[in-house]
Amino acid sequence: MSLDYSTSEFTINRDKDRCIDCQVCVRQCANEAHYYDDEEQKVCSDEHKCVNCHRCVTLCPTRALSIKKHELEFRANANWTENAIKDIYKQAATGGILLTGMGNDRPYPIYWDHMLLNASQVTNPSIDPLREPMELKTFLGRKPESLKVENGKLAEKLPPQLELEIPIMFSAMSFGSISLNACKSMAQTAYENGIMYNTGEGGLHRDLYKYGRNTIVQVASGRFGVHPGYLNAGAAIEIKIGQGAKPGIGGHLPGEKVEAEVSLTRMIPQGSDAISPAPHHDIYSIEDLRQLIFALKEATNYTKPISVKIAAVHNVAAICSGIARAGADIIAIDGYRGGTGAAPTRIRDNVGIPVELALAAVDTRLRDEGIRNQVSIVCGGSVRNSADIIKAIALGADAVYIASSALLTMGCHMCQKCYTGKCNWGIATQDPNLTKRLNPEIAVKRLTNLLHAWSHEMKEMLGGMGINAIESLRGNRHMLRGIGLSDRDLNILGIKAAGE
Repeated sequence: MSLDYSTSEFTINRDKDRCIDCQVCVRQCANEAHYYDDEEQKVCSDEHKCVNCHRCVTLCPTRALSIKKHELEFRANANWTENAIKDIYKQAATGGILLTGMGNDRPYPIYWDHMLLNASQVTNPSIDPLREPMELKTFLGRKPESLKVENGKLAEKLPPQLELEIPIMFSAMSFGSISLNACKSMAQTAYENGIMYNTGEGGLHRDLYKYGRNTIVQVASGRFGVHPGYLNAGAAIEIKIGQGAKPGIGGHLPGEKVEAEVSLTRMIPQGSDAISPAPHHDIYSIEDLRQLIFALKEATNYTKPISVKIAAVHNVAAICSGIARAGADIIAIDGYRGGTGAAPTRIRDNVGIPVELALAAVDTRLRDEGIRNQVSIVCGGSVRNSADIIKAIALGADAVYIASSALLTMGCHMCQKCYTGKCNWGIATQDPNLTKRLNPEIAVKRLTNLLHAWSHEMKEMLGGMGINAIESLRGNRHMLRGIGLSDRDLNILGIKAAGE
């Protein structure tokens, strides 16, 4: 057994004057960072096991606990930082790859925060959303070159469309990576608010088929849970090629998470690892992708739009051009800050590009080629608030995916340990003692509150720009200005600098 030089990441501070040794923290911590010492007859802590999920701090009845970053100072070195040293200690002790959850957390530029919105003043009056109608409804899918109208009515059938009351959807998170209660919460919220949620690559649990008209079913490389009933249950089908947090590699759900219900839904043996290969073994070209797109359209009688999800990578614009020409109705682009249940740390932190740059590049390319109307664009990868959504649509998105925001709404505290299966908030776990902590009724209410709040804010921002429909903002980059960006950044984003 090798010597481990690692130290704890966090310090647990327990106020002895406030702590009543009630053991709430002991019962609430799945990581066993708290325990009751029978000899001392008091609650103690094992800081090495703390992941800073805030569960104990939040539920402590006397507010006796606080968690802080461990104050271990290394000699200052711009190259050998504290994290670089600690990572080497971990790998020297374990011999394994470093794993993490959620998206890229490195201090790279966040382009959303370097773009500012326009506002009407004198010549173009603003609109008051409290007194005048504002349209947030969005339709996703292939649009025809022109519309044939006879006697005031459409004379031809439109390609299948997804209708969204607001341009927001819950992104792909599979049953297995997250709990059934979390899946139910998003499915019901989507159903009640006229938006969509995505099954992820884990199939569709039998209890969720009733939400089918608000469900996007995903087909990934592992084909878990894919069968004709599954394909026909959803409102749309998404082919997952890549994921922003781990472009170019597949997925892995540990066997410990594959309990009976996950096994049944994914159609794999209970307790077995669910491994998705990096590539689809029937897709090695745009022509192969086209075959799968039309196979899925045939399987569903051409009644559902087909989406293709890719990670934001180099040359993303050319890739999306090919996808559009292959017959996809929707392209979902996932940036490197997009969340995940588990990813190799080195992949997450060093592969892929910001979704803001990818989105702008793709929209520009499709417009230049005259095929922008043939496909809708969905943007994902750390959409944090309503302003990010408005900026994404101005850059060219038709709608956005949110995932981390949804998890935070349900109680996630971003400890980034989803892959352990010990989520103390009942979200990224299959442990029945933990999953019951997430109450779907409360989660639905909170998710609905978030959607309503963001909707109001989006209407306020649109009104301030003198725009009364979200459709009029799509790709309207005149409404954006950059601040603190290089000329090259501004050029790729297709926006002017503040003051121009």
